[in-house]
Amino acid sequence: MKRKVNFVEGEFYHLYNRGNSKQAIFLDDKDRDRFVKLLYLCNSNKSFNFREDIVEKKIDVWDFDRGDQIVSIGAWVLMPNHFHVFTTPKPGLGVVGNGVTIFIHKLLTSYSKYFNKKYDRTGGLFESRFKSAHADSDKYLKYLFSYIHLNPVKLIDPNWKELGVKNIANASAFLDSYKWSSYLDFKDVERAEGKILSRKDFPEYFNTTEVFLEEIIDWLNFDPQQVTPKPGLGVV
Repeated sequence: MKRKVNFVEGEFYHLYNRGNSKQAIFLDDKDRDRFVKLLYLCNSNKSFNFREDIVEKKIDVWDFDRGDQIVSIGAWVLMPNHFHVFTTPKPGLGVVGNGVTIFIHKLLTSYSKYFNKKYDRTGGLFESRFKSAHADSDKYLKYLFSYIHLNPVKLIDPNWKELGVKNIANASAFLDSYKWSSYLDFKDVERAEGKILSRKDFPEYFNTTEVFLEEIIDWLNFDPQQVTPKPGLGVV
C-alpha cells in the first residue's frame, strides 16, 4: 500500500483498484452496501470498528460521528471487480500529502477483512497497490466525472466504448436504476449516500442537474472513431 510519492493538497486524483487476478470483489448487494458505507466511514481521522461501533450500538452508519474528513470525494462507482473514486486531500489535518493514502488503506483493509470473513477466504483481495492518476488538466478533470459515472454502461453494453451505445434510452434508464455510484447524487436524488461527496471542494462544472445530464448524453452519443483515448484513465 505504501506510495513513493505523496499526494499534494489542492490537486485532484483518480483512484482505482481491482480484485486479484481480476476476480470479483462484490458478489451481492450486501457487499456493495458495505463498501459504500466504508467510503463514508473510512474518510475520517478516527479509527472505528464496524461491529463494535456500528452494529452492536445499533447506530445508523450515516449518523456516525466520524470526526474530520481526510479527503474530499467528488465521484465514485462500484463495478463487479473494481472501483473508482475521485478525490482531493483535505488540507490542514496533520496528514499533509498523505490523507489519500491513509483513506484508501483504511478502505481496502476494512473491506478485505469483511469479505474474507464472510466468504471464509484468506489472502489479498485486491491487487497489491491501488492505482492513481493525477487529474492535471481542467479538461481531464471534467472528463473524469463522466468517465466514472458511465462505467456501469459496460454491464449492459460491454463494447459501447469501441462501437458506440446500442440504445441510449436503455443506457440512461440503467444509469438511473444503478445505485452503486454517485450518479444519482449528481441528479440531486436525496439519499443517505449523498453524504459521501464533498462536491464544493471540486470545480463546479455542472451547476445544474440539466447541465450534468447534457454532458452524460453527449458522451453516450459519442462516435468512437472520433474520440481520442484519454491518458491515465485506468480502464479495468
